[in-house]
Amino acid sequence: MTKKKTHYLHRIDNPAALRELRPEELSAYSREIRDFIIRELSCNPGHLGSSLGVVELTVALHYVFDTPHDKIVWDVGHQAYAHKILTGRRDRFHTKRKLGGLSGFPVMSESPYDAFGVGYASTSISAALGIAASDEIKGEKRQVVAVIGDGSLTGGLAYEGLNNAGAMHTDLLVILNDNRMAIDKNVGAMKEYLLSITSSKRYNKLKNKIWDNLDKAKWIRRQIQKTGDALKTGLLQQSNLFEALNFRYFGPVNGHNMKSLVRVLRDLKEIRGPKLLHIITEKGHGYSPAVENPSLWHAPGKFNTDTGELEDHSDRQNGPMRYQDVFGHTIIELAEQNPKIVGITPAMPSGCSLYLMMERMPQRTFDVGIAEAHAVTFSAGLSAGGLHPFCNIYSSFMQRAYDNVIHDVALQKLDVTFCLDRAGIVGEDGATHQGVFDIAYFRSIPNIIIAAPMNEVELRHLMFTSQQPGHGAFVIRYPRGRGVVKEWRQPMKSIPIGRGRLLKTGSDLALLSLGNVGNFAAEAVSKAQEQGISVEHIDLRFAKPLDEELLHRVGQKFRQAVTVENDVIAGGVGSAVLEFMNTHGYNCRITMLGVPDEFPEHGTPEQLHHKYGFDADGILETLIALSALDRAH
Repeated sequence: MTKKKTHYLHRIDNPAALRELRPEELSAYSREIRDFIIRELSCNPGHLGSSLGVVELTVALHYVFDTPHDKIVWDVGHQAYAHKILTGRRDRFHTKRKLGGLSGFPVMSESPYDAFGVGYASTSISAALGIAASDEIKGEKRQVVAVIGDGSLTGGLAYEGLNNAGAMHTDLLVILNDNRMAIDKNVGAMKEYLLSITSSKRYNKLKNKIWDNLDKAKWIRRQIQKTGDALKTGLLQQSNLFEALNFRYFGPVNGHNMKSLVRVLRDLKEIRGPKLLHIITEKGHGYSPAVENPSLWHAPGKFNTDTGELEDHSDRQNGPMRYQDVFGHTIIELAEQNPKIVGITPAMPSGCSLYLMMERMPQRTFDVGIAEAHAVTFSAGLSAGGLHPFCNIYSSFMQRAYDNVIHDVALQKLDVTFCLDRAGIVGEDGATHQGVFDIAYFRSIPNIIIAAPMNEVELRHLMFTSQQPGHGAFVIRYPRGRGVVKEWRQPMKSIPIGRGRLLKTGSDLALLSLGNVGNFAAEAVSKAQEQGISVEHIDLRFAKPLDEELLHRVGQKFRQAVTVENDVIAGGVGSAVLEFMNTHGYNCRITMLGVPDEFPEHGTPEQLHHKYGFDADGILETLIALSALDRAH
């Protein structure tokens, strides 16, 4: 895409400057923002399709409402790129998702225009309702808007917020950005319901004809609004869900028609109480490659703006496969052998590669939408019914279903395999997506097994092991990105539960690793050997139960041991090892490497591994320091 000369983009650094434009200039400004996003993301990747779909809405919102006094809560947060550009961050937009740069999501500490921090889905209505209720208590007058879209309405929390807001009668505007997509196509009955609203030709033809011809007769439009419920019910021949929840429903409105958006938003400012504006947008709008394949262009990586060609990854074709793809192919192998295996994912079939099984075995795979808690309890029900579910959820999103794992799976000793994709440091998506808490939040639960493969072959072994009856809740955590073994498709075998691997014997100190960081540890051990330091390396494999035989060996043999994990230190596997040594009275000092007591920021995984000292260099540095300390004594 040839860089176009801009007339508005560099004149507008904040919404106050935007409001100086004439209404007829807003569409041209929107086109400049869209071009800017496309150019920037072509070389600095991020969430493209969803951001392109809300450009007109973003401009209209900041034009009509007095932000930052008025509050806009975004949901999902990856829709907020135009919002960031418009609110004083255009000159820093190139730092997005980079270490020390802008976050890819709204962050309250980053800007007063970010009314609420959000990195995932379905939170906006509850948060916006809380802000609006606090305004009522304080007697503060301002508008509060929740923008919910990109599949977020499939999450149960959204309905809890709608139900409470309707009962409270609080002033609140919910904008449903309906693009019929999350990362993949939306699923579920709500998708069909929204489609029935938007496809009612009788209703929409009459509404549009009346609405569009009454620009100068606002009082007539208000009368139509007052009788809108009867009109919608009669023409749709069904009740309106949102009206049933005490929301005034308006729409559907074309989310790319700036004139209509500005007009309706101005009208809605004058209506008190809970109200919902249903807008129809196109994911990837304004860039044809993104429109034609919205799933691929949700977050496409680097690309050529003129041709739409994605960055050539052919150099990786002969390298190791991504962990998620190893999972996707392996579950098919297992399901072909075991008819009881079924696959479940909450709106991430392409992200976790369960789509491979969906294509082969559509009757045995389930995309339940952005509904992690439901995914877990649904899996529990499948298990109670005699099947073996493989429930694949990103580590950071599994946090939403913690109670369900305890009460519905572990307590009832049901066989469910939880495959936690994106476990550990995930990188540029930042604090909301880092999968660094799962060992700590699962380790205290009874009747649960927690395992982490060091490589793709081990992932296959663990998946094979987990589907055997009687194991109960079986957690397998593995990282984002590519593995380390080219020939990963090796015969699967059962692993004894709680059994680790002694990878290398040593005499100076022990190094106990869990999961993929064991590869960094192995490199560090090799380099330490070159410097005359003999390190015994153990791949724990399991965070729960621990391999007590190997731990007794370490406690009896060494005065110094190091644990390494791609997870938080507090409550992690290092803590478990420390508890074991203390319980058995061993005089073995444990040094724990992992994520400290903080939320990891955005940056590449390599940068963050180095920052926290558990890349190969950081581990080696620790081994050298401890060895020197030991020899000094």
